[in-house]
Amino acid sequence: MAIGLVVGCQSEKEKESDWTVESPDGQVKLEIRLQPAGKLQYKVLMGGDGQAVEVVETSPLGIVRQDQAFDSTLSFVSAESPRKIDETYRLSVGKQLENRNQANERTLSFKNPSGALLNLVIRAYNDGVAFRYVFPEKDNKTYTVTRELTGFQLPQGGNAWMQPYDSATRYSPGYERYYLNNLKVGATSPFPAGWCFPALFEVRDRWVLLTEAELNGNYFGAHLQPEAPGGMYTVRQPEPGEGKGIGTINAQSTLPWEMPWRVIMTGQHLATIVESNLVHHLSAPSRIADAGWVKPGRASWSWWSDNASSKDFNKLKTFVDLAAEMGWEYSLVDANWNVMEGGSLEQLAQYAQSKGIGLLAWYNSGGPNNDVTEQPRNKMSDPAIRKAEMQKLQQMGIKGIKVDFFQSDKQVTIQQYHDILKDAADHQIMVNFHGCTIPRGWSRTWPNLVSLESVRGTESYIFAPEYPEETPVHNVILPFTRNVVGPMDYTPVAFTHQKYPHLTSYGFELALSVVFESGIVHLADRVAAYRSLSAEPKQFLKNFPTAWDETRYLSGYPGRDLVLARRKGNDWYVGSLNAERKEKDLSVYFSFLGEGNYAARIIRDGKDNRSFASDSRTFTRSSKETVHILPIGGFVIKLSPDK
Repeated sequence: MAIGLVVGCQSEKEKESDWTVESPDGQVKLEIRLQPAGKLQYKVLMGGDGQAVEVVETSPLGIVRQDQAFDSTLSFVSAESPRKIDETYRLSVGKQLENRNQANERTLSFKNPSGALLNLVIRAYNDGVAFRYVFPEKDNKTYTVTRELTGFQLPQGGNAWMQPYDSATRYSPGYERYYLNNLKVGATSPFPAGWCFPALFEVRDRWVLLTEAELNGNYFGAHLQPEAPGGMYTVRQPEPGEGKGIGTINAQSTLPWEMPWRVIMTGQHLATIVESNLVHHLSAPSRIADAGWVKPGRASWSWWSDNASSKDFNKLKTFVDLAAEMGWEYSLVDANWNVMEGGSLEQLAQYAQSKGIGLLAWYNSGGPNNDVTEQPRNKMSDPAIRKAEMQKLQQMGIKGIKVDFFQSDKQVTIQQYHDILKDAADHQIMVNFHGCTIPRGWSRTWPNLVSLESVRGTESYIFAPEYPEETPVHNVILPFTRNVVGPMDYTPVAFTHQKYPHLTSYGFELALSVVFESGIVHLADRVAAYRSLSAEPKQFLKNFPTAWDETRYLSGYPGRDLVLARRKGNDWYVGSLNAERKEKDLSVYFSFLGEGNYAARIIRDGKDNRSFASDSRTFTRSSKETVHILPIGGFVIKLSPDK
């Protein structure tokens, strides 16, 4: 790991009102300007084809504290010369485990009329830019941010893929609305609470994704205002009613105070967005000295097919048996296991251990922040009770927890996420958050965070009559948006029907195991569904990985179709989804392969959407294969070096 520093004053070419930081390859620029009225602005330029394009036009910066403002009448203090960031790090879960964080960074310092300081830290990467506000002075007094002025001026005329932010209810916000397909830049949210991060845009033949990173317990989780006049999207604080009204929508901290990164990914091609790990690059290094005990994997899960099964010891045993038969590492015990009949969680853990399976246990996050009655409750909100519970789980051999129903992005809840992760790490417990916020790079800082829900997933077949119609397009937007920023516990690969039947094909469902990334993949279907699979798809589900050495976008367009490749060791896995109601031929070019021949197994839709067909092929990196795909269909390919 190395971070270089070039010390010096600002360039002679720069005025005391204009500053720039460029990406290492010189193709991405973040420009900052201090207007004569003392207001800060920025814009983002993307090169390519010999001409820079403004992908984010002139946009506002600024922040307001309760005691004083930093939104205008600012004056320049100093500007550091750019410093080079060049470090390597390893993730425990994700789309690319070995990472190189390479950027240029500089800090600009300003003061308001009373002399209080505001630093603006700016970075440029080859795949985007980021900036954060810092109050650098030292003071043990608590300060309050009441407003953030950050805006994102997207060029008009472009397209957008965005998710409306949830209104505060008993079960929301949880980032569980549908992504809306192919909006126009500047569209107003259909719901008054606004829009979510991440948000994807296609502007001026470039791609832009907006989100945030390194959100600590000293700030709230932001989203976007519902209106974006002329394409100007602005930051919005949490809704007052979130988390039953517990906590303020403002942010509070002593000084110095570093706030989250505002992140703008950008590239000429969708591959830049899909493959980016920029959110993790911007996040703090691991706080776990040795995270070798964090083991990604697959899990059986009984709740989707039988909501009451977690109260029945004998039913849960059958899902442990399924995991053992399939070679999966885990089995998840969902809500209300504390009133289990026929046995206990401890007895089930002992049974699972005898089969070589690790148990994962569900918890309600409340506390006062929700009134959802599912149990166990009141174990994750009080620090002393939480730590004692983690110790008990470790003694039982429980490998992970699923903590649900947060319903808030307020600072008090963001702090609770971090406290849970720390206490779980102290007892070697992996964590999966549900009913929760989006990833913001925490899987780098806390490698035991293996997944987060924050998605409208497979459970919706139980309670949402519109879900079968919505899900094909929604699922082919998620790899370009929500899953870009971190692991996503969609609970995929269900072949049988729940209350509202699938329209997607068997091939589509199987491909979700590759297309969607999660450190632990909870496979949703019944025991009988997996046992009755034909040999090829069953073998595929016995062996697919969940943490990847490399991810490659091959082709596709949000809401239409997608072909994605992921590598684990020397093996490659290709997954493809078709969101359209028409059959088509999709071509796969294998230029991502290494030298030599690769033995390939293709599993695709059969004669109808409730059957499979499979083929064997041999490919090299110069090969091309065209696969016929059914309406709302899909396929997978596994490739291994031919020995």
